[in-house]
Amino acid sequence: MKLSVVIVSYNVKYFLEQALNSVRKASEGLAVETWVVDNNSADGSANLVREKFPWVRLIANDDNPGFARANNQAIRQASGEFILLLNPDTIVAEDTFSKCLSFMDRHPEAGGLGVHMLDGSGQFLPESRRGFPTPWVAFCKTAGLSRLFPRSKWFNTYYLGYLPMDEPHEADILSGAFMLMRSEALAKSGLLDESFFMYGEDIDLSYRLIQAGYQNYFLPDVKIIHFKGESTKKGTLNYVRIFYQAMIIFAQKHFRGERARLFVLMLQTAVYLRAVITVIGNFFRRARLPILDALLIFAGLVTLKQFWANYHFHNPDYYDDLVTYFNFPLYTAIWILSVFFSGGYDRETNIRRVVRGIFLGTVLSAAVYGFLGLAYRPSRALLILGAGWALVSMTAIRSLLHFTAYGSFYPERAAASSMAVAGSEAEAARVLKLLQDTGLKRRYTGRIAPEADPDGDKVIGHFDNLERVTALFRIRELIFCMQDTGHSRVIEWMSRLGPGIKYRMIAEGSQTVVGSSSKNAAGQLYTLETPFAIAFPENRRNKRVVDVLTALLVLLTFPLQWIWVRNRSGLIKHGWEVLRGRKTWVGYHAPPEKGQLPELKPGVISPSTFWAETGISAVNARQLDRLYARNYTPLNDLSIIFKNRKSLGG
Repeated sequence: MKLSVVIVSYNVKYFLEQALNSVRKASEGLAVETWVVDNNSADGSANLVREKFPWVRLIANDDNPGFARANNQAIRQASGEFILLLNPDTIVAEDTFSKCLSFMDRHPEAGGLGVHMLDGSGQFLPESRRGFPTPWVAFCKTAGLSRLFPRSKWFNTYYLGYLPMDEPHEADILSGAFMLMRSEALAKSGLLDESFFMYGEDIDLSYRLIQAGYQNYFLPDVKIIHFKGESTKKGTLNYVRIFYQAMIIFAQKHFRGERARLFVLMLQTAVYLRAVITVIGNFFRRARLPILDALLIFAGLVTLKQFWANYHFHNPDYYDDLVTYFNFPLYTAIWILSVFFSGGYDRETNIRRVVRGIFLGTVLSAAVYGFLGLAYRPSRALLILGAGWALVSMTAIRSLLHFTAYGSFYPERAAASSMAVAGSEAEAARVLKLLQDTGLKRRYTGRIAPEADPDGDKVIGHFDNLERVTALFRIRELIFCMQDTGHSRVIEWMSRLGPGIKYRMIAEGSQTVVGSSSKNAAGQLYTLETPFAIAFPENRRNKRVVDVLTALLVLLTFPLQWIWVRNRSGLIKHGWEVLRGRKTWVGYHAPPEKGQLPELKPGVISPSTFWAETGISAVNARQLDRLYARNYTPLNDLSIIFKNRKSLGG
């Protein structure tokens, strides 16, 4: 066996499907075996491999032993002269394996080989090649100096930014996303160190390959796609903790004396620094639009107050300062929260949800207004005018955001106005049907045909003039049908066209379109296999709101509970557990098999509780659970809670 490909998978089913399709094509004409080690994924990854890729040798773990240990499981059984560690969120070209193996055969001193990796937007990933992380190199990386001086040998040794990109060269550290190694080199250096759960094991192994007397190389003319965000989930506190802990393990393992203490101290400092930066950064990423909305609404209310006082009452001092410091913050908070719970911040350019949120917020503000004392009820006109201003300002901000992203002021048309499909007429029709069935609104600009096809349906160009076509029609989203084009051509186009386009791909026979627009964010999926309403963020949030409000009602009305509940002490206990987030009022009849339904907290009652006395079967109970998850609305929860109110105490 010439090559053994090892892929460790964890909850990336749809990306794994694309990766294995590309591996199959790259293996043609070569002696290749492929291993997939699934670390107890909850999304059905193991079943996908069994059903669609029977030629893959599958190891399905019952737990998640970590990246290093899972790779070692397959490496110990592999028989290839070379071992390739490959991430499940990668796509290789048809000639990737042959080119890499040819290079390794010509360079017997090579112990490991890395390649030119692109993210999902077609941009080069600098971690494709790295220098050895000495304390100074690690400091420059942690302090951001390597980013400020990307071409400097002194400040950017970590990413080797000073080396040319057009010729092979030695690289100390290779990426575990694509790491081709000589088996005899692995036998001398040892396998991956299993004390690394995730991150750092590739740095450690690369270093040990060099210690074993081999060289590691970077091959720039071989390009692959590494969606990256899908497998690393960067930008979280957990990522910061795990990554820097891995670096500390590495320092303690390979450095001694003062050098080790200095490195560990620096890394520990970096953990806290990066954690603070991550918390602040995540907060502002999520809160920037609500904060901007709140500032604009408040400023508009202040302006409207002055206008109405002059125009209607002819007295600029008509309103008391209490209006500015009490009523306006109250109205603003209610509108922002109403838009939030309407899903207006789940998708920043969704105007319909904003309108719904402003309407509900205005109704709620009017109700609150009626309960306020006379001193706190300045004028209903300000509330109505403020609602109008809130709607105008929020719509304007979203239109502006949409214009900067898509060149259009109409958010509801979004990327729909500039989407094209690159593939045959049959595949394009299949993609459009999939988008329609998943409920995604896309305005189809046209099809880019594999060859010149002027008579085809809605053809706007062909593959050979892709650059001109995407520029001419201002294509913002491009879906590649992989059945009709090679992976190498797609990789090359992405590299040439760059990040101005959102790239998506659909494998032959697949029901899922995948892609990723950022190396630091999870990928995007258009699929028919996620029909459960309970899985959407706004519904999970609304379910939690129902839980909390109902639990508060239960706890605040304790003296009245004897009227409608059988077990009052049990109800208080459940109410407290729901409030703390340990339970939900409505859950599943029984825990579903992993990957069958979206996860929920244990339920106090279930959709089948009402029918329990009739002896409902387990099969029927599971069917009710499935219907509940598929068609979830907050009203369903309230209906089930009311119907089973006597059973809420357990």
